[in-house]
Amino acid sequence: MAWLRSVLHLLWMSITVIPWTMAVLLVSLVAPRTTTWWVAVNWFRVVMWGTRVILGVRMEVQGLDNLPLGKASAAVLLSKHQSTLETLWLPTLMSHPLAFVFKRELLRIPFFGWSMARLDMIHIDRESRAAAMKHVIAQGRRLLDQGTWVIMFPEGTRIPRGEVGTYQTAGTRLAVESGAPIVPIAVATGRCWPKEGFVKHAGVVRVSIGPLMESQGRDPKALMREAQAWIEAEMRRIDPEAYS
Repeated sequence: MAWLRSVLHLLWMSITVIPWTMAVLLVSLVAPRTTTWWVAVNWFRVVMWGTRVILGVRMEVQGLDNLPLGKASAAVLLSKHQSTLETLWLPTLMSHPLAFVFKRELLRIPFFGWSMARLDMIHIDRESRAAAMKHVIAQGRRLLDQGTWVIMFPEGTRIPRGEVGTYQTAGTRLAVESGAPIVPIAVATGRCWPKEGFVKHAGVVRVSIGPLMESQGRDPKALMREAQAWIEAEMRRIDPEAYS
């Protein structure tokens, strides 16, 4: 049954992404980035409807009241990364447009990548770390000044459930240089949507949004250690079975 549900969900995503990609491409030609972003988020909501109804995955969110308030507020979101699910789910929770930092190769994915190319994200070449860092900070500051929140996965890639990757400091460096606060986010999406394998499983996945961490005057490495400590401690609270 889980295999069949997973096939149906993939078909749901594949069928719906085509008209939404065309809509994003057309809107991006005549409307500002913010309008184009919310058109794209409507597809994320459609996918999340399918995730709930087809896959039987129920989502629970804690800590939404920790997010900054106001149209002019800035934030750098640092999230645990276990699966594709959080990249689809988190945008539907936020009141601000987001800009993901991602590897440039994703732009080659038909339809999905084409849409991302029109959304003014931060795509990097991970083979040149020094150049990538400069690009993230320059483009991140520009987007933050425009009212877009920047979201990053500090471990750099999807991490299997119950494991810890190496936290990189690009996100905290951007926060310190821009003055934007850090928002740490713990996600237990690997419980139902694993990193490896095609089959997804019904159940409950949890996201926990942590309290703001001010960045002004902070050391980026120390700030990242603080964010990592909160995220990893919270992971053990919202998904204790993975760490038993």
